[in-house]
Amino acid sequence: MENKTEALQQQEPLLKRNPERLLRSDHSLVFICKSPPSEGGLQSVDSQQPLQVKLPAQCNVHQLRVRLCMLAQETNRYPDPFALLDPERYSLLYRKDEECYEIYDDFQVLRTLDAPWSQSADGLQTLSVTVLAHEAASEERMSFQCILNELIGYDLDSDINRLSELCFTRRKFATPRREELKKRDPVAYATEPWTTSAALPMDQQDQCKLSVSVYCKKSSFSVQVSIRHTPSDLLKITWESLAMIDHSFERWSMENVLKVCGREEFLSGDFPLSDFLWVRHCLKNTLDLHLSVVPVSFLPDDRVGQEYWPLVDALTGLSGSHEELSVTGKEVEEIVMISLWDCKRKFRVKLVGFDITVLPNKVPQFVHVEATIIYGSKIVSLVCSASKEFTDEVLWNTWLDFDILIRDIPHGAKLGFTINAGAVDSPSTKETKTNSSKVPDYRKEKGKVLYFVNLQLIDHRSLLSQGLHTLHMWPFPEVDEEAFTYKADKLSTATNPDVAKSMAITFMLDRYSFPLVLPNSGTFSPGSGTAPVSDSPESGKHSLKWVKEESVHYASNLPQFLRKVDWMQPGAVQDVHWLLSHWEPEDIELSVALELLNVDYADRKVRRLAVQRLEMLSNEDVLKYLLQLVQTLKVEPYHNSCLAQFLLSRALRSKRIGHFFFWYLRSEVAGCPFFRQRMAVILEAYLLGCGKAMLEEFQLQVQAVKCLHDVALTVKSLYPDKTDLPPTAPQKLQELLEECGLPSDFQVPFDPRVRAGSIILRDCKVLASKKKPLWLEFSCIHSEAPAISPVGIIFKHGDDLRQDMLIIQTLMVMDSIWQEKGLNLNLVPYGCISTGYTIGMIEIVRNAVTIASVQRSQGGMAGAFKNNALYDWLERKCSLQENHFQAMEKFVNSCAGYCVATYVLGIGDRHNDNIMITDQGNLIHIDFGHILGHTKSFMGVNRERVPFVLTPDFLYVMGRVKGRPSLYFQRFRDTCINAYLSLRSQSRLLVTLFSLMLLTGIPELSTSQDMRYLRTALQQDQVEDEARNHFLQQIDLCEQKGWTVQANWWFHMMAGIKLNKLN
Repeated sequence: MENKTEALQQQEPLLKRNPERLLRSDHSLVFICKSPPSEGGLQSVDSQQPLQVKLPAQCNVHQLRVRLCMLAQETNRYPDPFALLDPERYSLLYRKDEECYEIYDDFQVLRTLDAPWSQSADGLQTLSVTVLAHEAASEERMSFQCILNELIGYDLDSDINRLSELCFTRRKFATPRREELKKRDPVAYATEPWTTSAALPMDQQDQCKLSVSVYCKKSSFSVQVSIRHTPSDLLKITWESLAMIDHSFERWSMENVLKVCGREEFLSGDFPLSDFLWVRHCLKNTLDLHLSVVPVSFLPDDRVGQEYWPLVDALTGLSGSHEELSVTGKEVEEIVMISLWDCKRKFRVKLVGFDITVLPNKVPQFVHVEATIIYGSKIVSLVCSASKEFTDEVLWNTWLDFDILIRDIPHGAKLGFTINAGAVDSPSTKETKTNSSKVPDYRKEKGKVLYFVNLQLIDHRSLLSQGLHTLHMWPFPEVDEEAFTYKADKLSTATNPDVAKSMAITFMLDRYSFPLVLPNSGTFSPGSGTAPVSDSPESGKHSLKWVKEESVHYASNLPQFLRKVDWMQPGAVQDVHWLLSHWEPEDIELSVALELLNVDYADRKVRRLAVQRLEMLSNEDVLKYLLQLVQTLKVEPYHNSCLAQFLLSRALRSKRIGHFFFWYLRSEVAGCPFFRQRMAVILEAYLLGCGKAMLEEFQLQVQAVKCLHDVALTVKSLYPDKTDLPPTAPQKLQELLEECGLPSDFQVPFDPRVRAGSIILRDCKVLASKKKPLWLEFSCIHSEAPAISPVGIIFKHGDDLRQDMLIIQTLMVMDSIWQEKGLNLNLVPYGCISTGYTIGMIEIVRNAVTIASVQRSQGGMAGAFKNNALYDWLERKCSLQENHFQAMEKFVNSCAGYCVATYVLGIGDRHNDNIMITDQGNLIHIDFGHILGHTKSFMGVNRERVPFVLTPDFLYVMGRVKGRPSLYFQRFRDTCINAYLSLRSQSRLLVTLFSLMLLTGIPELSTSQDMRYLRTALQQDQVEDEARNHFLQQIDLCEQKGWTVQANWWFHMMAGIKLNKLN
């Protein structure tokens, strides 16, 4: 007890240095601390009169605990007064707006509390605080957390440090979640419609009426309705019609909704029927619309469970202004924290050394350490140590001095370390420095970098890192290992979780008597430069004044301007922030906003402006770009960001977004250790608010994925040969599927509107390719509508489906661009989703066969050279003249759409087994394993000689035989040009979407050269006439060399390659 008392006395020097000065009314705060009766998961320790604590306003929360502990000891109130010092044992809470808030951060200055202060009789600011003692978590809470951890694929309770970024973020996310749940309408959330804002396709605009069959209880009726009617109109028609059949329907009730029979899809909201995706599907395929009337009381239970955590103070983790934190004019006893802008010394780090328990396979003779300060994607300062002989423990014990001031370190800057093989050029030179250079691509220097790790210099609480650190480093991949995304993974601040075997580097940062805090506002004092643009040769024209006056009118140039800003000059940054404050989010184009979320733009206010623009998007548009936005979370400096909160809010608002948000995040948790913790904490925040029904659905989907994953692994182990399968393979697969424990039904991950029922074992098979994908058929759930095709899924293990997801998503974006221009090019973006590390699901395309199958049916192997094979097949499928005309329209339009899309995206490996055609003449491209100009070669010879597939048999269908004129071919050319020029008008958006996906680790999208292909294909630097001529030249080239494609397809058929044969 004596030791505790002594320690307590040492922790409150501020309270005793000059109490007369500090406890004056204008500097003091009063806290009324009480312990209420036992409630919920927290128990009372005392119910006597409250303790009154008076403290200087500049004290922090820990000092409040110290003073409270002293009073408790003096009055003998608590059985263990020293336990009050431990925030894990006692919480300090206050109430505000009928919510309970915890004073979470013991380092927070009391005057910054965002609390409901009142004024006492003597004029002091007063706050009522509740002191609660924690009790052990209940079994219910632990069980629920186990469910969450299972869904996430990561144990978030493994980090017990309450001030760590993980724990801190978990608590901070409670606020946006609670705010969103308060606004959420239960019925609108449960019945969110799948609609589109795109104009109705031209071929459907003449269809003013739609046949609808409605089922309610045991009654049903059919009616013709206008596609301009709303769901409310249809419900009223339903009630009037049913009242004529059954008098119990006489009373009209609004407590009903319309649900598509056999699908998890509702018709709700104030939209015309023509805006609903399923209605458009019915119009396109001349199907009746089957709906059931569902009482609102029968909707899924979307209640959210009890929140186990109180909210945290809104200003937790935020610093004050520079003027509040500055030491200027203060007595020592008044100082609690110091503004970073007051620290004018240069930043340095003491490299202690490193040690490793298991040496790598290839041990270099000498190594050296490079220490860098990284901001965004730039190295702003670099220091190199001397070389030393590589052993299991190497010591330096030397200071490395950087050439930047501590005051200039921006929010989000990282201290990076790499251990490099080899000696430095000049052993006598201890350091080399660079200014604002791009981070090098170490993949081009294989074998040089051995290990890397990063530390956030300004932590998530705005404090400068201090003291001794030991970080466990990541090994840099060897030459033969999988591709590695430097731009994202190499910038991660996560450390290697394999502590026992990983390389550990130890270093020391300067210690200070007080925490150094980066101010969140204030005026930076002169001395470090004021010009915001680092390379402005003409001070007049390129001055900030000119930029302020002129550039606000050219928001599209904002990214280029911001790239030139010297972000290491705080004064200049403040000027840029002033400039940004004069922009309204609606003044910024969407493509510009997405571009500002790139790794090159690390500034908080820049990224906040971009997110404010995204907040204007509809749910449909958010879903369109969700894949990129989730990847962009990787370049945010911290777990908690404006982008993370935006995505969390939109996912909690929309089940449609939430479903894909879950799978995109879960896939990254499984496959990306560098950002596993970040994705996991965001995913947990979503799951805590998505509702009971969504949680149960996710559990069924995860169970299905795990079962199929186990089956796929077993199949690959049983049949390791590349393509050959024994006749017993289908029977063995069926046995494995029968015993694997699949759920009786589940929503399909790639389309939550579709529910798969029991598996149809007799129709399941193993496809004969290297990765042994599983062809699976599931029954549809029972409904009143006529029976439809089974749910077909291809389950793949061993392939990264994120590349296919990107291409399919881009095809959807392209299709939306074309539809805005009135072009309906009949693209078929089938379902595809990654559900984990190199595992995922692909939708089976129905009513379609591969071109190879058509050619075989028309002439065996020689069918590849039979120009009329495809035409004859289509003529048999569409024998009626009207059907044949419609098939020709679809063929020409879809061929044009895919020619333009595959050229712009550089999709390679286009053989006749990954191009399909439907019975109605619609071409479909599948399997996007090679993109952006990456093509397949045979013995060093490029197999692909044409920019896109336009073979003689395709031309024959259009009537283009031996170069003779054809109306269909001319329409094809015109459609191609219109489609190509439409994409060029949105080239910035397309390039930005791909540049954001550089973060994923996709092998064929990882370098600037990959992006150069896209820019060249879109002819960004050319005028429109030159771009038009360019694409016409590509069509001519395909026509001239179409025979090379036929020859390639013949070789493919002869070799028996069966990649993704979906026939």
